Amino acid sequence: MPVNLKGRSLITLKDFSPAEIRYLLDLSLDLKRKKRAGIRGNLLEGRNIVLLFEKTSTRTRCAFEVAAFDEGARVTFLTNSQMGKKESIKDTARVLGRMYDGIEFRGFHQETVEELAAHAGVPVWNGLTDLYHPTQVLADLMTLEEMVPKPLSHMKLAYVGDARNNMGNSLLIGCAKMGIDFTAVAPRELFPDPALLEEMQEVAAQSGAVIELSEDIPRGVAGADAIYTDVWVSMGEEEQFARRIALLKDYQVTSEMLEMTGNPDVLFLHCLPSFHDLNTETGRAVHQEFGLDAMEVSDEVFEGRNSVVFDQAENRMHTIKAVMAASIGNL
Repeated sequence: MPVNLKGRSLITLKDFSPAEIRYLLDLSLDLKRKKRAGIRGNLLEGRNIVLLFEKTSTRTRCAFEVAAFDEGARVTFLTNSQMGKKESIKDTARVLGRMYDGIEFRGFHQETVEELAAHAGVPVWNGLTDLYHPTQVLADLMTLEEMVPKPLSHMKLAYVGDARNNMGNSLLIGCAKMGIDFTAVAPRELFPDPALLEEMQEVAAQSGAVIELSEDIPRGVAGADAIYTDVWVSMGEEEQFARRIALLKDYQVTSEMLEMTGNPDVLFLHCLPSFHDLNTETGRAVHQEFGLDAMEVSDEVFEGRNSVVFDQAENRMHTIKAVMAASIGNL
């Protein structure tokens, strides 16, 4: 059956069927080929898009802006709105929906993007919240498909670290939907939310994916086609560093961990930014207080031949372009 995503918001990949995700991935790959060939598009010609940011960003802002410009849209980057201060989220949504064809939101709470989508009257796209990061997972799936010489449904991904954060949640959903075996390798208290896990186990039963949880690192990563990690402390939770380092220091992705997979070509993925060296203010502060030269991944792995993190970063642009084109574009 043909896929039609016109007018659809992207709040979480839970709302999308495997066929709809497959459509977005195929569209992303096609748009990437066209950009590489120098073919300028017009799928968003005449469209106006607003990027509503509570959290700072590099990849999300740049990916949305370049994707929009490539296809002829105009963009407003908005960080100083009155939303939640002198104007309610509901009222902000209704104002922006009268002026724009699509709204991107990157911020702290999933409830905010859901309320925007409920009242805007135009598609709303989740650029990151505390619970989900769906545009990132689309880029991750695209990267896996490009880099691993087998179908998604024959792959295994091991997510190492905080499996309860927005990336752990979103990768669990994406893998369950697309039939990718998924192992959360984490301390027990950072295993995925039980309700989400139960829901995705039901999805996996239909797709053929195997979902596992493991505190045992060698067992959890064995046979993986890709190891994925994220920062140990999310933006706005900086007071958690001491506790998270104590919990996760043994889960740093190292060359030894890659060897545990038994796969010399295992990919290393990360949504970025990454604390893999001392070239950031945060990295230096953590080094001074805790003595760590790196946190979630060693510099050797990050800079090594297995790392595809910058391919992922580029693919954010292509998948975001596909999401906007599919929901408000001239397809």
